[in-house]
Amino acid sequence: MRKIISMAIMLVASIGSIVSCANNNSTTKNESENATNDSVMNKTLTDKKILVVFFSHTGENYGVGNISEGNTHIIAKMIGEVTGGTLFEIVPENDYPHDSYDAVVEIAKQEKARKARPAVKDDIAVEDYDVVFIGYPNWWGDMPMPVYTFLEKHDWRGKTIAPFCTHEGSGLSDTETRIAAACDGASVVKGLAVRGEVAQNRRAQALDEVKSWIEELR
Repeated sequence: MRKIISMAIMLVASIGSIVSCANNNSTTKNESENATNDSVMNKTLTDKKILVVFFSHTGENYGVGNISEGNTHIIAKMIGEVTGGTLFEIVPENDYPHDSYDAVVEIAKQEKARKARPAVKDDIAVEDYDVVFIGYPNWWGDMPMPVYTFLEKHDWRGKTIAPFCTHEGSGLSDTETRIAAACDGASVVKGLAVRGEVAQNRRAQALDEVKSWIEELR
């Protein structure tokens, strides 16, 4: 009788141990999945080669008047300073008008409608970098078409892309999704949208926004 009771106690203890182990494994798995999902960019900037690519427009711009330094260029420089990244500007071979923002708007509308890919000057090997910040103004709820020209030139497999844009109310629109579609094999993280008026006229605030975003990405 004592032997039977002893065996029963051992069986119960064994079952409890198995259940406990299963629960622990489940917790570890869930925690691991959450860490993967929530930390795509965590520690990505540490010991990585960083590139800051941007397209920007000077001259007459909506909401900020006639500017000598583009809104997106200002934010790109801030990102470069905070991360130590290399800056590269996407420059179209046929520049957009600088004396009439309405003219720029009309050209951008037509280019988007026909999915144009305007030729751009120069290039840089994104393949040599680990993390690429990509910046642009929001034109018609999209990136300017020269940005697509640049993106489609390169192999993005294994790269981490951090989008950022300047705008006057449209935010990033759906550009994060469009970048992911154009850059097959890349991991696209949550982007940053800064108002052009803030970039031009409230630079301390713009820099705080940039630093907070990059701190989240770290």
